[in-house]
Amino acid sequence: MASEHQKENTDDPLIETKNEVKLDDTSNQSYIESGEESENDNLEKMILSTGIRVGTPVKTKFMSPFIVRANPEGLYILDISKTLTRIDVAAKFIGRSDISKIIVTSAREYGKTPVQKFCEVTGASGIIGRFMPGTFTNPSLSSYMEPEVVIVTDPQADQQAVLEATRAGVPVVAIANSDNVTSNVDLVIPANNRGRKALATVYWLLTREVLKKQGKIKSDNEMKISIDDFETKLVEEIS
Repeated sequence: MASEHQKENTDDPLIETKNEVKLDDTSNQSYIESGEESENDNLEKMILSTGIRVGTPVKTKFMSPFIVRANPEGLYILDISKTLTRIDVAAKFIGRSDISKIIVTSAREYGKTPVQKFCEVTGASGIIGRFMPGTFTNPSLSSYMEPEVVIVTDPQADQQAVLEATRAGVPVVAIANSDNVTSNVDLVIPANNRGRKALATVYWLLTREVLKKQGKIKSDNEMKISIDDFETKLVEEIS
């Protein structure tokens, strides 16, 4: 029987297309700091429980620098510290751009809600499902866009978006798993990009950092939207 991590990291189906007592001042401060540390610890544990760092049984030379070890089940484990660092870098990059010209794509079904929520909260634009060829390269198309930055959920599933962004000279940020090829990616965010909860967590973390860069929130504690709001619900959960 497959483990929970293996199930969580299994490829989700691509959207079918044709071609996450009064105290004195000193004691109070200590209490507050202790509370914040406890909250941060709980958040970290919750983030790790989503499988965000659990990769696949395959690793590429591109993703080797982001892998710390293989677990007993043979799945490669990604470096969560590098994931968080890259999310911060990506948010700074996005913060310097026109948010309306940030395009986020996901051909993966489990990336649908995370991308939609990220765009709704930050003001970016999303392309869900099949990416129409020529969207970034053919001005005659009604769907033509001129993005400043393209974010892809999976450089393999979203390879057409990566290819066209590269041809158009547009920087590409990609959430990449242990088995991804990232030769045309400018900034890699190493993370499990197949798991439903993992993808929700990555986009929640990215949204939080972008909101801070936009000045909409000043601290992590002001993030009122939960990871669950970013998670794609299964049919049985909705019904």
